[in-house]
Amino acid sequence: MAISLKQVGGGEAGAEGRKPAWLKMKMPHGEEYAKLLGLVSGHRLHTVCQRAKCPNLGECWGAGTATLMILGNVCTRSCGFCHIATGRPGELDLDEPRRVGDAVRIMGLKYVVITSVNRDELADGGAGVWAETIREIRRQSPGTGVEVLIPDFCGDEGALGMVLEARPDVLAHNLETVPRLYRTVRPQAKYGRSVEVLKRAKERGFVTKTGIMLGLGEEAGEVEAVMDDLVGNSVDIMTLGQYLRPTVEHLEVARWVRPEEFEGWKRRGEEKGIRYVEAGPMVRSSYRAERAGNKITMNDK
Repeated sequence: MAISLKQVGGGEAGAEGRKPAWLKMKMPHGEEYAKLLGLVSGHRLHTVCQRAKCPNLGECWGAGTATLMILGNVCTRSCGFCHIATGRPGELDLDEPRRVGDAVRIMGLKYVVITSVNRDELADGGAGVWAETIREIRRQSPGTGVEVLIPDFCGDEGALGMVLEARPDVLAHNLETVPRLYRTVRPQAKYGRSVEVLKRAKERGFVTKTGIMLGLGEEAGEVEAVMDDLVGNSVDIMTLGQYLRPTVEHLEVARWVRPEEFEGWKRRGEEKGIRYVEAGPMVRSSYRAERAGNKITMNDK
């Protein structure tokens, strides 16, 4: 039976006013936050936590974890929700994989998430740097679990293969929204192509993960259909969170989604057969990634 917004608590329209109480953010602070900020700056690294204005930055950095972003900080795509700069990226930084591995080693991380901008101007979409980054983490910090949140590489199977051959522990690629909204939310992406990335990784035996945002104008039946696609392609992990408008230049929030609706989607996804669903107003694709990744990989052993 389809889940309805009424059944799970509904949402609040008129979302351009004051944020609801359940979206209170913790300001970054503390010794671990300062230590991580210094390490990221000193190694000339980028984090999606900062670039995307993640609401969990204070919590995660305070716990000594961050999602590192490779291949620069300028993206070749112009997604309507994303705060990362769009333009023509500079030259590849071929020393970046070594610095990422060094930072992971110094932090003593048990688990790390790596993501990147899109580099559509490159023949391999940056897959070579992706693979080398995974290898450097393995070399410098062999006990660290590695989750990669990759772009679609314009559907290039060879580029995806390069990343998979480096053997990450979890292969993540975000669908971001429902198919109907792609033209507005992800104009240079294709829903079917993104599903295919996840399907190919699963066919090669990898733990797979994806995420979508709610509050962009999607309907309940459309979210159900996305979940059905994930179950049909054996995707292991799904995240659902509230879309937050980074600036007035970005897409407006269509509605605030209540916490109880997110709880309903978590139950519904797991009832359908998705092995692990993390859902909540503040949830982002890398939020508590270690918990989800470890749960799936340990169960598979």
